[in-house]
Amino acid sequence: MPIEGSGDITGTLSPAERAPSTNDEKSFDAKDEKSFYAKGDIESATYEADTDSDITVLRDEREIATHVISVEDDPTLNPWTFRAFFIGLGLSAFGGSLAQIYYFKPQTVGVSLMFLAIISYLIGFAMETFIPRRGFFRYLNPGPFNKKENAFVIIMASAAANSALGTEVLAVQRLYYNITPNPGASIFLLFSSQLIGYGIGGVLRTTLLYPSKMLYPGVLPLLSMFDALYLDGAAARRKLKIFYIVFGIIFIWEIFPEWMFPLITGFSIFCLAAPNNAAVSRIFGGSDGNEGLGLLSLCLDWQYISGGVNPMTIPLKAQLSSFIGYILCMVVFVATFYSNIWKAQNFPFLSQLLFYENGTLYNQTLILNENFEVDPTLLAEQGLPYYATTWVVSLLATNLGLAATFTHLLLWNRDDLRGSWSWMNVQTIKETWANFNWRFWQNDGMREQPVSTEDMDPHYVQMMKYPDAPDSWYYLTFVLSVVVGLIVLYKSDSTLPWWGFIIAVILAIISVLFFGALYAITGLGLSIQPLVQMIGGFLHPGMPMANMYFVLYSYNTVSQAMLLLRDLKIAQYAKLPPRAAFTAQILGTLLGAILNFVLMNSIIDSQREILLSIQGTNIWSGQQPQQYNSQAIAWGGLGHELFSVGKRYQWVPWSYIVGLFAPIPFWLVHRYWPKLRADYYYTPIICTYIGWLCVGINSSILSFFTIAFVSQWWLRTRYPAWFTKYNYLVGAALDGGTQVMVFILSFAVQGAAGTAHLFPTWWGANQGGNYDRCAYLT
Repeated sequence: MPIEGSGDITGTLSPAERAPSTNDEKSFDAKDEKSFYAKGDIESATYEADTDSDITVLRDEREIATHVISVEDDPTLNPWTFRAFFIGLGLSAFGGSLAQIYYFKPQTVGVSLMFLAIISYLIGFAMETFIPRRGFFRYLNPGPFNKKENAFVIIMASAAANSALGTEVLAVQRLYYNITPNPGASIFLLFSSQLIGYGIGGVLRTTLLYPSKMLYPGVLPLLSMFDALYLDGAAARRKLKIFYIVFGIIFIWEIFPEWMFPLITGFSIFCLAAPNNAAVSRIFGGSDGNEGLGLLSLCLDWQYISGGVNPMTIPLKAQLSSFIGYILCMVVFVATFYSNIWKAQNFPFLSQLLFYENGTLYNQTLILNENFEVDPTLLAEQGLPYYATTWVVSLLATNLGLAATFTHLLLWNRDDLRGSWSWMNVQTIKETWANFNWRFWQNDGMREQPVSTEDMDPHYVQMMKYPDAPDSWYYLTFVLSVVVGLIVLYKSDSTLPWWGFIIAVILAIISVLFFGALYAITGLGLSIQPLVQMIGGFLHPGMPMANMYFVLYSYNTVSQAMLLLRDLKIAQYAKLPPRAAFTAQILGTLLGAILNFVLMNSIIDSQREILLSIQGTNIWSGQQPQQYNSQAIAWGGLGHELFSVGKRYQWVPWSYIVGLFAPIPFWLVHRYWPKLRADYYYTPIICTYIGWLCVGINSSILSFFTIAFVSQWWLRTRYPAWFTKYNYLVGAALDGGTQVMVFILSFAVQGAAGTAHLFPTWWGANQGGNYDRCAYLT
């Protein structure tokens, strides 16, 4: 089952029936292309000229990438402007500071890519409009703010606009271990842990970035918005008008679910009918965190519908697999809870915390000695903790999905990934070593133009005229990060030995290849955090701090590599020269890390007691470092006691073995009975989504899948011209308008800047309990 990022609705069309690939979305000839559209069949396909009367169904990644996003490039556009650096550094400082502040807030508001894109466009347009273009000022305002400048700004700011996981480790050390790491070592820890993933991702970009199959569906709305903002012509003006209309409507609408009428974040007729029934709340509730499964709840808040991933972008095959996993999740969660497996009914239905057997919250500090390691005597006094059963199921499902990813990709996508290991033979290594130019600064980056580009990604072909960021730049980034990381480990009292660090990095390299490919093709990313926490716990038993550093250099490395590759795909689609993209990412990452560190120390110095308290305040909260420390203790200190063979949760690690075999039945069925279309299912996604609803707000799931199937099936096959021109643009407008309004409301009324100003209580704003009026479960 080759993973098709478009959702592959090709069916069984013969090669003769398929129109040839093209580098230009306008090059199809309407007179030559024939329609063969079978109504009601998602396997059907048609072709079109660039008119509304001629209809096409986009069948694969290449067609999506060439029809939804403009392939054209204007090499005269210059990203290396003072304006681009000024806005990029400014937004990087803003995003990095805001992300770190929100790390210590009771409510987390992420600095989204779409938000940064809109703000950077507005600032760039203002500079273009109001700064004179004569004399010295022509250097500040060389002309219209262009798409490549905007892409440069977004890539730099997005690299900075997240709270580096390294600051989480440093915060836990300061708060719970009374260790104040050396400032210099801390800064280099952040540099190393953030950039090591960039080095890995850059080396693998030939496999995970350049091919058309590596679509990165999540960035399509952003690039569709770019085309609307920067392309000329009547069609572009129509798109821009649609964008502004949808943006304005959702911008105003979000005031209602986010503030005035929060009932519509999860309208459940079942909860309204039985507001005091705990079982109804568990199954049908979901408008509040950890409330319930949200079955048949109606959500009209785009923030939650598109909170994790925009439903209008994920390919149909991935959507179908996640929907199957979602149905199984509800069945398994309800079955395990009411069967009282692992004493499920002693604990909350949904929770990530640790509990005593009687259901009270487990005090983890009572099992640690003065060195903050698990003391067997103290552990015997307190007893082993329990997890909520649904959280254990979530761990099981995650492990199944992680293991299934390796087998699935090796069975179905081996040829796509082969280039990443084909060099591992003696002859190739010798040739590479003999020809490798260590004087990387002398590499002009120019790539040899192939004789034929027919089989290459059209966007990549356009990028080949620009000097590349050589592989040696990424190798150097990786090597320096590893060396600095090893030095810092012994300067920051990490307790992680050098061999543990090496294992963490090796795990990250393998994971980037497989999970990066899954993310690039489907748009759905799997977190390897549970996997590496478990491995770290078994490798370093009784050492929670070592576990934190092990997770930092494995899980965080994979996250950073995927972020690099995603942003490089934005550069490829926007035709931003590779060296500009590399510069933007490095600058944004380094600046963000420094600001993260400065603000973390400032907040801990001034709010230490509040951050250590369980409840915190409505302004500051230590919930995130508390959770990270708790997970490190649970996995690093209690892994052997809870998850070893014969122990209470032994099936959590055993699920890795089961997951390795999960894709094989689908592969065998498709090989011998291809008409059953077993190739249509992603086993890693199905497995992972069995534990999907374990935490958070779940009332948006029905709305999510409804919009997903309307977009990726009904619109795509019934109204393909509309889908091609407007689907991703509308998705961008919905995301952008929502994120700007949520950002404003966070500071204006939701307490991000101080006191919260909740809307007065009324029937649609149940401020004293669950918004959907389900029973409040304690």
